[in-house]
Amino acid sequence: MPERAGRRTAPGAGAGVVQDTPSTKREHDIAEAFGRPDKGWRRSLYAVMFETGTAAGKRFDQLLFVAILASLAVIMADSVAFLSQRLGGLFGPLEWAFTVLFTIEYVLRLLCVRRPLRYATSFYGVVDLLAFLPTYAALLAPNLAFLIGIRVLRLLRIFRVFKLRLFTEEYLMMGRALRASSRKIMVFLSVVLLIVLVMGTIMYVVEGPRYGFTSIPVGVYWAISTIATVGFGDITPHTALGRFIASVMMLLGWGILAVPTGIVTMEMTLAESARRRAAARTCQACLTPGLDHDANYCKHCGAALEPAGRER
Repeated sequence: MPERAGRRTAPGAGAGVVQDTPSTKREHDIAEAFGRPDKGWRRSLYAVMFETGTAAGKRFDQLLFVAILASLAVIMADSVAFLSQRLGGLFGPLEWAFTVLFTIEYVLRLLCVRRPLRYATSFYGVVDLLAFLPTYAALLAPNLAFLIGIRVLRLLRIFRVFKLRLFTEEYLMMGRALRASSRKIMVFLSVVLLIVLVMGTIMYVVEGPRYGFTSIPVGVYWAISTIATVGFGDITPHTALGRFIASVMMLLGWGILAVPTGIVTMEMTLAESARRRAAARTCQACLTPGLDHDANYCKHCGAALEPAGRER
């Protein structure tokens, strides 16, 4: 019997034993939070709008992703002066088409959940509202035309693409790695903050207002731009000691940039190793454990292995 979409057989478990995939768990959380209808047209609409385990839901997310990118392209092109002058007559109707499209989508999402207020006040609900609200606000109150720029927040809606099953596991792995390394990164940032405060103060004393270091905050600003290897050049040391300190800061910056990357990479590697250990298989002939999840034969006795998920 084929497995249900969004579920898979647990490695090493008996036949027919299934476990939830990350996308299934996420859809379950959404259903608990917003209220999934039990039947009727609202249930069918909910499956399309919120569930990616169905073909229709996956296609809807893909089309929504394309619409978001297209609307962002229109917004960015309209901000370019010569494009706006030449194609302004095209950008306006396109923007209104996207606005109406996102409005309809928002209303349908409210209609197909049992707790629409909870959805409206959720992160994605607020982002969905901001996707079209500025256009209406500028139409009703021309003095609010500056809010049109908020439309770029549609970019946040691209995060919906992570609902697609293709990216869900990687997205969750990245999130777990960031959470696991958050304390280490905070300690690292506190050390960096201490360094720039000390070095900024030293540069204020060494260089002084004569060379542009008019205050300690200015010195800290210079230290941050230098240690980040940005170096805008608006403030530069002129004394020999100041240049020596700047050289040390630049060399230090190379190492500092690599630290958070290494921390997160280590956590992702540990998470991947744990996942592989959890998916490891056992030979049914010699009972050797810890075989690779994609192995076809036992590396100890050479016996053929059952397909993954069918071992008993």
